[in-house]
Amino acid sequence: MLMLKKILALSFTFGLVASAAAQEAPDALVKRISTEVVEAVRADKDIQTGNQKKVMDLVEAKILPYVNFQRMTALASGRFWREATPEQQKRLTEEFRSLLIYTYSGAISQIRDQKLEFKPFRADPTDTEVEVRSQVLQSRGEPIQLNYRLEKQASGWKIYDMNVLGAWLVESYKSSFASEIGKNGIDGLIKTLSDKNKRLAANK
Repeated sequence: MLMLKKILALSFTFGLVASAAAQEAPDALVKRISTEVVEAVRADKDIQTGNQKKVMDLVEAKILPYVNFQRMTALASGRFWREATPEQQKRLTEEFRSLLIYTYSGAISQIRDQKLEFKPFRADPTDTEVEVRSQVLQSRGEPIQLNYRLEKQASGWKIYDMNVLGAWLVESYKSSFASEIGKNGIDGLIKTLSDKNKRLAANK
């Protein structure tokens, strides 16, 4: 489980990036900004040693504006999303967004000699949803498969899901979300995520 979390964290670091430049192809966006993130980490010793402020600044600048957290939350919530009120949807999205930030921002400081290799990109120019496939090459061990689902919006391409070693991220949250909602409703899930985020914030 710990290894899976590390892999997911690494995938978040490399993958949850895109650009507001709508004319760029989605695979080019992921390649370009991923490279910028990696180079920023390698050039900053403070980030490598876990400086939380610098790590969060990098996440805020390079990742957060370009992810569709609402769609990620809706997918993870499944059918229960439609049963939530607009206010509940808003709060749930905010808490899930914070959870992902706290969970994966720490992976940025772990970047060292990993390299990204992208698979041939196949999509029609008119497609509004695509998948970018890649893998992380390590000095030791087998390559880590990383695929990303992106959607085209007016502001450009945004990532809304990622696949690590055959498992889609939002799918991995579905069962726990459904279980919590089944026991305590949407508000119960929001409280559970909020409590977890508070604990993570306290440990920063």
